[in-house]
Amino acid sequence: LGAIVGERCVAIIDTGGSPAVGAALRRAVALRTALPVCHVINTHGHPDHVLGNAAFAADRPDFIGHARLAPALAVRGPGYQRAAREALGPGADLPALIPPTRIVQDRLELDLGGRRLDIQAWPAAHTDQDLTVTDLATGVIFVGDLVFDQHLPVLDGNLKGWLTALARLQALPVTLAIPGHGRPAAIGPLIAPQQAYLEDLRSRVGAAIARQQPLAPTVEALGKAPGPTDARTRWSLIEAFHRRNVTAAYAELEWD
Repeated sequence: LGAIVGERCVAIIDTGGSPAVGAALRRAVALRTALPVCHVINTHGHPDHVLGNAAFAADRPDFIGHARLAPALAVRGPGYQRAAREALGPGADLPALIPPTRIVQDRLELDLGGRRLDIQAWPAAHTDQDLTVTDLATGVIFVGDLVFDQHLPVLDGNLKGWLTALARLQALPVTLAIPGHGRPAAIGPLIAPQQAYLEDLRSRVGAAIARQQPLAPTVEALGKAPGPTDARTRWSLIEAFHRRNVTAAYAELEWD
């Protein structure tokens, strides 16, 4: 989550996995500036990035998202809210999800007053609704979940598109990348482990398909852990997401 403060107003990047998290972010911003929040930018529609939107509704900002974000929230939003209620308890206050009021088809530039932001929409990669936000004054880029650090990357979009996006991100003239999960760092070293994991996933699943191995035995054979030994110690949540990644990669690559 982040906030960028201009001379006129504030932009929020992602709002967290509950209204309470969003409210805590709103309070943190208020401790630093009395300027209004004029934009809330969602890097994509996963619940840990959008369920805090309602905490900013009273500011009446533009809610900005990818052109495909609203349809994704319409389909998946009720499930996200059910899961959040199960996790947070029946007393959790979960207002309706707030879809974007302003969409990004390709690029959008915002001026916060002496502070310009470049928002870029990406083809399907981590999801089919990924945005990045670059602060042009500092060269800091919020990459959302296009880049993971520590947390195993989660494939919910397009594997080949994600690898293409990572190559494009590496070429950007930015000073610091802030991932959706993990530690801010220079973009090249941050991307390299994820790129290796996704390339290995593509290679091993592609080889299984070339052998005409069906999905179930492929998931059983490859789904226990990533291939390279160092990957098994680098990533957290392997048990939660690696089998899912194998399944998603197979579904995509079998049609090549």
